[in-house]
Amino acid sequence: MRSKFDEQLELLNVELIKMGSLCEDAISSAVRALLENDRKLAQDVFLIDGEIDQMERDIESLCMKLLLQQQPVASDLRLISSAIKMISDMERIGDQASDIAEISEFISVNEDDKRLIGDMSNAAIRMVTRSIDSFVRRDIELAYDVIEADDAVDGLFDRVKNVLITTISNFPDRGGYCLDLLMIAKYLERIGDHATNIAEWVEFSITGLYKGEPL
Repeated sequence: MRSKFDEQLELLNVELIKMGSLCEDAISSAVRALLENDRKLAQDVFLIDGEIDQMERDIESLCMKLLLQQQPVASDLRLISSAIKMISDMERIGDQASDIAEISEFISVNEDDKRLIGDMSNAAIRMVTRSIDSFVRRDIELAYDVIEADDAVDGLFDRVKNVLITTISNFPDRGGYCLDLLMIAKYLERIGDHATNIAEWVEFSITGLYKGEPL
């Protein structure tokens, strides 16, 4: 019985890795669509978002089967319940990548702003990758690293915001452009927040603590 349960837990890990990879693809494709004015790539993001939504349903179903059929012990319960929370954040990451792709169809980004958005997206993707890795590897230190990295993404968002405030002050006719770019930066900042949420659920799955406190 336990060997079957362990096989299903391994399948859960595999599916989470796949879903995480789709999230990474969605973010990177959305930002490339933005920076390269590639509408075909933007359309691809919408398809990837649909795949992410389906994976959320599939993984949730697997988790429910594990809970109902296998009578897991406390540590397994924490792991499975954490996975359910994580996939909700991953689904939202897909939605935010899709939001970026939607805006990308109506904006042309200048070279200086491309560097800022590129830096933000790279940092956000790294957080997402490492948050999923921390769960699969049961690596609490990696989860803590992800949580700390959120400050850097927040700092990049503030940097983008300040640049755009200056741009609006100097070029009032570029207000629409600046608001679109600010929304994109905000979506990337939220992706970092979701990666942080994932890492916090990894902490819970390993230690029983959530944000350093018992639930």
